[in-house]
Amino acid sequence: MLLISSLQNPKIKFLHQLKEKSRLRKREQQFVIEGKREISLAIHGGYQLLQVYHCPTIISMDEVSLTLKNNPYSIEIFEITLEIYQKLSHRSTTEGILAIAKSKDTSLENLDLNNPNPLILVAESPEKPGNIGALLRTADAAKVDTVLIANPKTDLYNPNIIRSSVGCVFTNKIGTGSTREIITFLNNRNIAIYGAALQSSENYYTQDYTKATAIVVGTEDKGLTDEWLDNTTQNIKIPMSGVIDSMNVSVAAGILIFEAKRQRDFVV
Repeated sequence: MLLISSLQNPKIKFLHQLKEKSRLRKREQQFVIEGKREISLAIHGGYQLLQVYHCPTIISMDEVSLTLKNNPYSIEIFEITLEIYQKLSHRSTTEGILAIAKSKDTSLENLDLNNPNPLILVAESPEKPGNIGALLRTADAAKVDTVLIANPKTDLYNPNIIRSSVGCVFTNKIGTGSTREIITFLNNRNIAIYGAALQSSENYYTQDYTKATAIVVGTEDKGLTDEWLDNTTQNIKIPMSGVIDSMNVSVAAGILIFEAKRQRDFVV
């Protein structure tokens, strides 16, 4: 097994740039994963790992093998020094392993909705990696059928999204497109659209989410755009008793999604 000990090694330079540059990730259709759990989830989610870098000072080869045990693809494995690993890793509590994986095509035409009665979470123009990660964790917890991101402002494989989602970027079925494309996608499948908004809205718990349903949330500062508001089946709101009339988008999404889950579980 090759040991890489120089920060100037071309593979290490490429790995570092891949972590830092969204444009490079998009061009190469590759991204970096850090951590045993995240790598295991990526394998389980059908992602192809291309290379693995591990620091034997931190993680044993047995642990590496255990992390990769369900991987069906051929992988290049490299040892790296502690200095290199500390340069590349994001976390203060490190696990000693990194991987380069192939990105998935998230375009709507490649999205397969197997459930004829799906529950879908849509986020319009989410920008903060922490919010995107939290939305993906909520979607995973509720086991929604898919997450659709309209007009994405942030690269899905940004290391901060992977980290804040605790790997749920790999456990969710994700599609991306423009607002118009996603509205058309939903309408063509007769999926009711419930937009989280104050305008012309009803309390969220008064609606029936037991049929094919998409719950749409916007940004915290601007909410949903008029294009969504003009195309919803019904706008819905969460009654609030405090001074302000907004909450964190992932918290709001959790309340709405789990009401839909409650109704569906009750019907079942």
